[in-house]
Amino acid sequence: MDDYVSETDSEYTSYWRDWFLSSRGNEYFCEIDEEYIMDRFNLTGLNTEVQYYQHALDLVTDAFDVDCDDKMRDAVEKSARHLYGLVHARYIVTTRGLARMLEKYKKAEFGKCPRVACNSHPLLPMALSDVSNVKPVKLYCAKCEDIYNPKSARHSGIDGAYFGTSFHNILFQVYPALAPTKSTDRYVPRVYGFKVHSSAALVRWQTAQQEDMRRRLHRMGVDTGFRDGFNEEEEEDEDVIFEGVSDDRALMAPGDAAQVG
Repeated sequence: MDDYVSETDSEYTSYWRDWFLSSRGNEYFCEIDEEYIMDRFNLTGLNTEVQYYQHALDLVTDAFDVDCDDKMRDAVEKSARHLYGLVHARYIVTTRGLARMLEKYKKAEFGKCPRVACNSHPLLPMALSDVSNVKPVKLYCAKCEDIYNPKSARHSGIDGAYFGTSFHNILFQVYPALAPTKSTDRYVPRVYGFKVHSSAALVRWQTAQQEDMRRRLHRMGVDTGFRDGFNEEEEEDEDVIFEGVSDDRALMAPGDAAQVG
């Protein structure tokens, strides 16, 4: 902002979008095509959400030519930022917008997953609400399918509504080849190489439930995406064990089965 203090109004506004995108903390945003912003259909309804809407739009489109004091200019500047963010949420789910965000995703410009088992998989910005000023932006990992807070404080204050709740899912719908293999590895607590008892028992129960569900999906011909850890002979053995037992009984936890018996 200080770089433009000595510039004239026309010189200042001609650089507004370049200045906004290059400002520290705005690295998550991509450049919006000018023709997209100029199309009033794409801005439908935003006039009720942005203060000084027309002045803000003029500033974003490099057409602001109003003689005003510093207080007014600061208010218009704030509105222009908000307007750009709201338009950005709409733009990034278009074909051009997805392509631009994809390039940033491939370069891991949004950061990498902090989960060790994800091996630094790139993250994507997302929102927990499409309503502005409700929730800040979060980062989504497609490998572990979990969300995280931005690592940098300058990004943690960005409004999540500027990215929307659907963008990260639409990206992998449009580019399915980029969807990573889901992470099935999990940390097992150990003491001197031995599993911690309570945690190990829980893991064994969860694993048994997972294996049972995989067998059921396998019989129905559904591809689970998990590594195969059993063969058809083992599956037949399990059928013998559960022969004569109802499906509801087989799905119960060990404690529940004991109570029913």
